[in-house]
Amino acid sequence: MNTTGGNLALAGSQPSVDAPAVTALRNAGAIVLGKANLHELALEGISVSSLGGQTINAYDHTRTPGGSSGGSGAAVAASFSVFATGSDTVNSLRSPVSANSLFSCRPTRGLITRAGIIPISYTQDVIGPIARTVMDVATALTVMASTGFDPLDNVTALVPSSVRGVDYAASVTTGSLKGLRLGVLNGFFNRTASNETTPVNAAMDAMLAKLRSAGAVLVPINETIYNATAILSLYDTQRFEYREEIDAYLQRPSLHGSHPTTLTQLYRNSSGEFLVIPSQYEYVTTALISSTSNATYNAVRQGGQNLTLALQRTFTLNNLDAILYPEQKNLVVKLGAPSQAGRNGILAALTGVPVVTVPAGFSPVSADAPVGVPIGMEILGRPWTEGKLLQIAYQIEMLSKVRRTPLFARDVVEVKNYAAVPSVTPSRGNIPSAYPLGVL
Repeated sequence: MNTTGGNLALAGSQPSVDAPAVTALRNAGAIVLGKANLHELALEGISVSSLGGQTINAYDHTRTPGGSSGGSGAAVAASFSVFATGSDTVNSLRSPVSANSLFSCRPTRGLITRAGIIPISYTQDVIGPIARTVMDVATALTVMASTGFDPLDNVTALVPSSVRGVDYAASVTTGSLKGLRLGVLNGFFNRTASNETTPVNAAMDAMLAKLRSAGAVLVPINETIYNATAILSLYDTQRFEYREEIDAYLQRPSLHGSHPTTLTQLYRNSSGEFLVIPSQYEYVTTALISSTSNATYNAVRQGGQNLTLALQRTFTLNNLDAILYPEQKNLVVKLGAPSQAGRNGILAALTGVPVVTVPAGFSPVSADAPVGVPIGMEILGRPWTEGKLLQIAYQIEMLSKVRRTPLFARDVVEVKNYAAVPSVTPSRGNIPSAYPLGVL
């Protein structure tokens, strides 16, 4: 099956072998229905691409679906599939989950081999499942993590023996909220009142109140180091690692079909067959001339390592079971917006710890959002605690019953009989004018 990252220049790119995680899913009996649109090459969260056009939010058709895995999020929200998978370099699993009232698990770095994905960052990339229930996430995670050690992704050697072969679905219903110590990361909220931030704060405050009533102990975390904007600016490794990672991917002998062989060729010699949103121009042009040999790279990596130690210190000093915060400080942005602003995914991305994302609530109903705009909450834990986080998420799912189906997806649609798999041609006619093709 062609693997394009939503990029026109990669339309003919076809791996000759499945990714190990896909092989594991197939061997377990999963039926792969197809691939969904995403933000081109997973570089942002608008979910617009030169190959697939603009994906829209399942709950509010004037808004983006989050991203980069926005097509996966919209498809699962609309019940087109039981679950989907996605990569996550900063927000790519969790942003569309938050924006589409879904559940996901960004696992500890190394739990699932990343071999076969179109990469961005050796330091920050992971893959994981998206679904409509915690149980479905746990089931998919169990299978995807069964790949074990993979010599093609050496961080899989870090997985402790006690975590290998765990059936997350078997224990997901056994947890309790009573007595749990849950940190609340106050620096990851925007308490300035507005039409975009107030619904998020209201949903989170209501969710925290429910958790307190259920017996959880909420511990405020006010350390100034936890500022998502500053962390992203100071310690994000993507621009140093991107070109080297994707060049290696494009030059794999197992990658067949017509495709550029370097990132530079993709952007400079592809007849404009790409889409970069204007807010990412600087990032991409810098990445094209950067590498892990840059003088500042080691300092950036050291900053991330210091952040990892600080996070573990926060857990220890406060005796925490998990840390909570909104995935995005504001509602998911409108179509045509400059960027997917206000997201908080960078903390887990740089520290490599697991996060389970759950629905936290909805904005008020409006003409554009007949059941409201979804709002998601992240549950962040120590390394290799996916089982505990899924148990917490399941208890929250049962306690709050927040998730609602999109209004249009409640309709009954007559399904025709197909004699063969139909050919689907992506529609690119809905790309907002704010995102011109072939410009960098």
